[in-house]
Amino acid sequence: MTETLEITTLRPAPGHTADDFVKANADIDAYLKRQPGFLWRRIVETDDGRVIDIVAYDGLPHARAGAAGITGEMANSPVHATIDQDSVDWQLTTALHHLT
Repeated sequence: MTETLEITTLRPAPGHTADDFVKANADIDAYLKRQPGFLWRRIVETDDGRVIDIVAYDGLPHARAGAAGITGEMANSPVHATIDQDSVDWQLTTALHHLT
C-alpha cells in the first residue's frame, strides 16, 4: 500500500504549549476518523519546541480532501488558536518505505 503523509510542522502560538495543541485537536481527531482513506495520526514535539503533526492516508486524493477540510469544514476548531500561523510548514508527500 502506498501511503500519502500530510506533514505539518508548527510552533505553538504565544501563551500556548504543545500539550495545548494536542488537547485542542479533539474535534480534528473526530473529523479525521470520518475521512475516507484515513490510516493514522501522530503528533510529536521536538527538543526546540516545534510540533510535527503527521497524518497518513491511503493515497493522494484522500489526503488532499482530508487536508482541505481542516481549513474548510473545521475552520472554527479551537486548534487554530493554538498555532503560530506564521510558523506553519505544510506538505503532502508519498512514503517511500514502510516497515511494520
